[in-house]
Amino acid sequence: MAQVADATAKPAAEKTDRRPWPAEFNVFIGLVIIAVLFEILGWIFQGQSFLFNFQRLSIMILQVSVIGIIAVGVTQVIITGGIDLSSGSVVGATAMIAMSFAQVSTYARAVYPHLTDLPVIVPVAVGLGCGLLAGLINGALIAYTKIPPFIATLGMMVSARGVAKWYTEGQPVSFPTPDFAAIGAGMNPVLIFLAVAVLFQLALRYTVYGRRTYAIGSNEQAARVSGINVERHIILVYCIAGVLAGLAGIVLSARGLTAQSGMGTMYELHAISMAVIGGASLAGGRGSIVGTALGMLILGVITSGFTFLRVGAYYQEMILGAIIVIAVVQDVYRQRARGRG
Repeated sequence: MAQVADATAKPAAEKTDRRPWPAEFNVFIGLVIIAVLFEILGWIFQGQSFLFNFQRLSIMILQVSVIGIIAVGVTQVIITGGIDLSSGSVVGATAMIAMSFAQVSTYARAVYPHLTDLPVIVPVAVGLGCGLLAGLINGALIAYTKIPPFIATLGMMVSARGVAKWYTEGQPVSFPTPDFAAIGAGMNPVLIFLAVAVLFQLALRYTVYGRRTYAIGSNEQAARVSGINVERHIILVYCIAGVLAGLAGIVLSARGLTAQSGMGTMYELHAISMAVIGGASLAGGRGSIVGTALGMLILGVITSGFTFLRVGAYYQEMILGAIIVIAVVQDVYRQRARGRG
């Protein structure tokens, strides 16, 4: 009997010792497949390479890196079981306000010849502060009034867009100082995204902040019983998302050397898409910054690939929407499978 018990216990132990397949690896495989597919289609329909074009890849990465900064914050919100629909509008509002502090008008110089440009830290701090305020309001509403995150952030989305239009009565703000413009010059947006992504990947994986974030998303009641101040942590997560949206607004305006009230439109949906495609669960408790970064690259490759193949913008949006739905459906089936397990 002991031999039989040992024989049955050994396979079970071997099965338990096996590490689960990393979800990010599946996303990476999907990225490779999509990239190779566009490479093949490029040679068939365009007679040239899609992947081995440094200029095209640089443009692609620059375009998605700003949204990627937002997606890092949105991912953390999704892990807690929440959602943030306001990030795109916060980008527009912070871009307008930060840019206004990054310039000195010609009229002001004519009246006050001694007037000098403000240090670059001032518009950066103002922009980050605006994002922090938006995130604080979102988090407080969700944590203390128990308003669903969808409704609270939807209200902020409308309000922040209104602020962006009201601030200069719809007029663009341009001509920033050279120091401010340098923030968005060259590949700086990509470097900023990488720094933000590495910081929060480490924070989620190795710190108390990360453990609490996952705990709240997995089971809020259990997290509360274990001693976590759920309300305070939710506010913290939304504040971080707001600050990163503000940072994205700063980078975007510095890169374009102008700020307009319509900046950031639909960015929140693209950021959510990056997180979901990267493996984050809308039910909460699962996701990673690495997965979101891979989702960002998938989104960038798809958009750039369709443009390369001269597929109409309308078709691009429809196909992208289908990809998002497929990713969400896959997550729903995964959650059901875990529930049955």
